[in-house]
Amino acid sequence: MIIVSDIRLPLESGEEEAKEIARQKLGDPENGSYQIRKKSYDLRRGNPSQICSVVVKLDDEEQEKRLAEGKKNVVFAERKRFAPKIGLEPLKHRPVVVGSGPAGLFAAYLLAQYGYRPILLERGADVDSRVQAVDAFFESGNLNKDTNIQFGEGGAGTFSDGKLVSRIHDDLCEYVLNTFYRYGAPEDILVKAKPHIGTDELRGVIKRMRQAIETNGGEVHFFCRLDDLLVNQGKVVGVRSSMGDIATDTVILAVGHSARDTFEMLSQKGLMITSKPFSVGLRIEHLQKDVNASLYGKHAEDPRLPVGEYNLSTRAGGRGVYTFCMCPGGQVVPAASESGGTVTNGMSNHARNGKNANSAVCVSVLEKDFGHNPYRAMEFQRNMERAAYAAVGGEYRAPASNVSSFLEGRKGLKIGRVEPTYARGVVAYDLWRILGEEYSRAIRDGLLEFGRKMKCFADGEAILTGVETRTSSPLRICRTEEREAIGLQGLYPCGEGAGFAGGIMSAAVDGLRTAAAVIEKYRPE
Repeated sequence: MIIVSDIRLPLESGEEEAKEIARQKLGDPENGSYQIRKKSYDLRRGNPSQICSVVVKLDDEEQEKRLAEGKKNVVFAERKRFAPKIGLEPLKHRPVVVGSGPAGLFAAYLLAQYGYRPILLERGADVDSRVQAVDAFFESGNLNKDTNIQFGEGGAGTFSDGKLVSRIHDDLCEYVLNTFYRYGAPEDILVKAKPHIGTDELRGVIKRMRQAIETNGGEVHFFCRLDDLLVNQGKVVGVRSSMGDIATDTVILAVGHSARDTFEMLSQKGLMITSKPFSVGLRIEHLQKDVNASLYGKHAEDPRLPVGEYNLSTRAGGRGVYTFCMCPGGQVVPAASESGGTVTNGMSNHARNGKNANSAVCVSVLEKDFGHNPYRAMEFQRNMERAAYAAVGGEYRAPASNVSSFLEGRKGLKIGRVEPTYARGVVAYDLWRILGEEYSRAIRDGLLEFGRKMKCFADGEAILTGVETRTSSPLRICRTEEREAIGLQGLYPCGEGAGFAGGIMSAAVDGLRTAAAVIEKYRPE
């Protein structure tokens, strides 16, 4: 196929104009199919414009190579098909996948497509029951420790913005996008430079993927928590779950970054588990119209432009400070999974039509801060969550402050233009007392720098809510090049919880690569 990139058009232009430019650039070849590949926007030249790339496919790949040769912003890209080759070693038992977040879901999906009839275990509820449990928690404060924003069908990403942006450059990103689209995601995820599904649309996609796993011989068990790995002579021989023991010689472990009890269980198994950097911080809320104005200026109300989103970073006090998981038109949500701890996260629907925008403002926690010990790192997170919970009298309310008060290092919350969206309610508190001096100072300096880049960040009425501690896993379960855990044959750690991904897209890709490693070693039972 041929990719024609950097096609610049006015906002009012349609996709057919981009395709026509690509056609003329290639000399109007016959029998070509044209499809918009990516679309983004450029506001740097005063008048907003679209930037598109077009994929052109001809019947003859040699002709594609000739047409692409020597032309600016035109490249030939070999068509790649993801097709793992089935291995020769026999499996004695069906593979078990633990966790139904993006990594586990895509691993089980691929195994089912290839006839391995995986058994997928999920400690939480199916997505419909999970939504009910989360809504009940928002209303009452009664936390279900197995079914919440962190645990349940779809993983933590089910209650997010459904972002499909990733820093990884892997051919399987396209496979993930096409699979999501096949099971009901909006078609625009195939085109947008920053695709997102939205939590409302994502729920139906996840359910349909689960049904495809079952149709192809897989099993999915909800309310089924992994309690132990059964091991004999350094090899997995089964799993002990809340529904009983299951014999297996292959376990894909995709438990997510909040499965602290699972990580503690693994510490007794002789695995090589190391610490890794992570981040902590606060959620910041602005009016979405103020974000749009900061990004688009006089064009802020142009309906042809997407809802504004940002990604900011800087250095302060030797640490990285950055915005994370920005949710345009969204809300801040209670994301606890343990009793007595307050955790925040962000969520938005596909339309992104809420009044507020929010994102995490995070500061990096370095390995030296917790002695390079992954279990002390988990305790670091837990202690901060408990401090936030206790600071405001419990009930999963959240401590909050205006930006102006935080910058001055004092308690202060005046609700004016920006109204907090955190469902359990917020209480005024000095957030420096929870984060500590060093982390607070870094975030303060980061906010001041961001305010020089975007006007909305200089708004003292913006609201900070704490704490954000589940940005990523604080540990990594070391694995071989064949993706088996070092120290335990038959265990395949993957995804965000195992320390190999960050976000829906990279976790899904890691799950696919891990399932492919199983497929290429074993033949089905």
